[in-house]
Amino acid sequence: MDFAFDARTEELRAELLDFMDAHVHPAEAVFHEQLEASADPWAWDAVPVLAELRAEARRRGLWNLFDPGEHGAGLTNLQYAPLAEITGRAIQLAPAAINCAAPDTGNMEVLAQFGTEEQQQRWLAPLLDGTIRSAFAMTEPDVASSDATNIELSIVRDGDEYVLNGRKHWITGAMNPNCRIFVVMGKTDPSAERHRQQSMVLVPRDTPGLEVKRGMHVFGYDDRDHGGHAELRFTDVRVPVTNLIGEEGGGFGIAQARLGPGRIHHCMRSIGVAERAIELMCERAAGRVAFGRPIADQGVVRDWIAESRVRVEQLRLLVLKTAWLMDTVGNRGAHTEIQAIKIATPTTVQWILDKAIQVHGASGLSQDFPLAAAYAGIRTLRFADGPDEVHKNALAKAELRRQANRA
Repeated sequence: MDFAFDARTEELRAELLDFMDAHVHPAEAVFHEQLEASADPWAWDAVPVLAELRAEARRRGLWNLFDPGEHGAGLTNLQYAPLAEITGRAIQLAPAAINCAAPDTGNMEVLAQFGTEEQQQRWLAPLLDGTIRSAFAMTEPDVASSDATNIELSIVRDGDEYVLNGRKHWITGAMNPNCRIFVVMGKTDPSAERHRQQSMVLVPRDTPGLEVKRGMHVFGYDDRDHGGHAELRFTDVRVPVTNLIGEEGGGFGIAQARLGPGRIHHCMRSIGVAERAIELMCERAAGRVAFGRPIADQGVVRDWIAESRVRVEQLRLLVLKTAWLMDTVGNRGAHTEIQAIKIATPTTVQWILDKAIQVHGASGLSQDFPLAAAYAGIRTLRFADGPDEVHKNALAKAELRRQANRA
C-alpha cells in the first residue's frame, strides 16, 4: 500500500496551502466585515474581498478542482480529497474562493452528467465561471424527507410546460440574490413505481409563482456567509418541458448520483474543520493557566487532544479509502464506505469541536472563535444528504446480507 500522494496532488497541495496562508486566512475577518457592511447582507459572493480571492485562485490554477471532467482540473476523488480537506480549514470562505462550494458543485455535476446542451450552455457555463449561484430544492416541510420518495411537490405537464405546486425548505444558498437557478425535485407520476415517481426540473429564480419566503436559522445562525437556507413556495410555477433534467421518472436516480460525490466532499472538508479545531485547542491549552498550571498540563485536556488526533487520523484513512474505491470500482462499489464516512464524519468532528469549545471556556461559544459556528455547521451534516439513522439502517442491512451469504 502506498500512502503517499502523487506528484500532481503534492503540487496542488503546495499551491493551495500557500494560497490559504497568504490570502484566505488573512481575508476571513475582512470577508465578514464586508458582508455585514454590504447593502444586501445575503449577497455573500458580491463582497470585494471574495472577488479578489477568486481572481488570485484562477491565476494560480485553483479553480473548479472538484470536477474530474473536461470542465475542471481533471482530478480523481483521491487527488481531490486532500485539497478539499485544506479548504475545510476556512470552510465558509475557501471553497467559494476556488468555486468548489456546495450546493453549486453538486448542481454542476448534475448538469454536466444529465443536462442537455442547451441547459449546459445557459446554466452550467456561468456556474463553472462563478458568475451565478444555484440551489438544490428537494427537502420539504410537510413530509419526512429522509425518505426521498415522500417528496410531494407536484410537477404536472400542461402542453409544452410543467406546472409546479408545493413547498420546500432548508434550501441552501437560496437567500443569495445571485442564486439564479433552482434544481427542483418533485413528483410527475404518483401512480408509478415508488422510485420512478420523481423528476427534476430547472426553475429560474425570476419565474412567476416562485417565492423565497424566509431564511431558516441553524442554532441561531442565519448562515448568510454562504447564502442561507430558505423556505420556498411554488404556486402554479410554469417552466418549459425543455427544463426537465434527464427523463421523467429519473429524479430519484439523479439525486442518488448527485449525493454520492456530495457526501464525500462534505467529509473531506470536515476533516479540515477538525484539524483547525485541534490546532486552536492546543494553542488555547498551552496559553491559559488555571489552578496554578497551564491547561495543557491537565490530564483530561491531554486525553481530549490525544483522542482528537487518533480519531481524525482514523477518519482520514477511511475517507481516503472511500475516495480510492470511488475511483477504482465506482460509486456503487464504494456504497458501503460512502455510508460509513457519512455516519462517522459528522459525529467524530462534532466530538472534536465539542472538546475544543470546552478548552476555550465560555469564549468557545462566542463569535470570537470559529468553533461555535463550525459546531452548528457540522451538526447539520447529520441530516444533510440523509440522516445518520437512514445510513446506519442501510449499512446494517447490507452487512447482515454479507454475513448471511458468507455463512
